[in-house]
Amino acid sequence: MTKHYEISDSHLRNKIKNAEICFGGNQKLKIYGTLKCSSGKRMKRENRVFFLSENEAKENGFRPCGHCMKPEYQNWKNGLI
Repeated sequence: MTKHYEISDSHLRNKIKNAEICFGGNQKLKIYGTLKCSSGKRMKRENRVFFLSENEAKENGFRPCGHCMKPEYQNWKNGLI
């Protein structure tokens, strides 16, 4: 897990280009999603974290975004109900 405020913008772009970062998340809400998610783009920099994989996000206690990852979110939701 990489925190957005701990990484420079140029280093972040390089990591995304090299596929070292594939998902973003909100540290306070414990939600992760794709990097293109409109909901994720609105969050504050100090709350944003990045992950290499879905497994990394899940290992850190994050759940899928209901906006950009609907099938994964439904599976997560159905598993809890």
